[in-house]
Amino acid sequence: MSSTAPRALTRSVLTALCAVAALGLTACGPSGSPGGGQAKDSGPFPGLSGPQIANKAVKATKTAGSLTLDANLKTADGQIKAFMAMDTKGRCAGTMTMGSTGTMELIKTGEDAYMRFDEAFLREQNEGGSAEETEAVLKMLKGRWMKTDATDPEAKDSLEMCELDTMLSEFETGINFAQRGAETTVDGKKALILTEKDGAATYKIYVATEGEPYLLKIEQKGGEEPGTMSFRDYDKPVAAKKPAAKDILDLDELGAQ
Repeated sequence: MSSTAPRALTRSVLTALCAVAALGLTACGPSGSPGGGQAKDSGPFPGLSGPQIANKAVKATKTAGSLTLDANLKTADGQIKAFMAMDTKGRCAGTMTMGSTGTMELIKTGEDAYMRFDEAFLREQNEGGSAEETEAVLKMLKGRWMKTDATDPEAKDSLEMCELDTMLSEFETGINFAQRGAETTVDGKKALILTEKDGAATYKIYVATEGEPYLLKIEQKGGEEPGTMSFRDYDKPVAAKKPAAKDILDLDELGAQ
């Protein structure tokens, strides 16, 4: 299988994530002022305004050594779902799904990366081919992990979803129009809701109020690409383990033949 399929899926996921991240946490438009969200002397983050809290959360999140991302986003390419644990050392493990194309599983243990595709994904990617070709692809790849060198330039784009530093670089501090909102909980963790508007889109940004002020969730309603991104398991080890040898198909060895 060509690497263009997983690469396109990864880039679509990253593009959607970056759009929500950038719009939800930077200057989005005229719907407010940089001083929006009056500072409060009581409750979480006493004395800080909405923009100050948002910037504080971004800075804290960018220092995380690892986290798990759970995303469900609507894009021009269809519905995108991603569930990925990743760290700053390049380890990751999780799944990505886009529209009706099925699911890709991804593991990166360091210099080696492994990808596995379900039958729906494999059939979609071979659409237009003969029945014999499709069956040959399924026979070779169904249920098996494709191994590749993570440092190979050809694999780099497909593995961007594993790069925590790359993803967090899209979160920016600066002028924004976040308004302080109500207190709530996210996955059992206490949080403060910040709200922000950009045209037809409304954002809710959930910031942890205990421990580090990490971002816990970003929601977008309305607009062109609504969806939700949740962040959990900060600074926990990423369980990225090499699959069993019998289930691995080495792409580099096949290419050398």
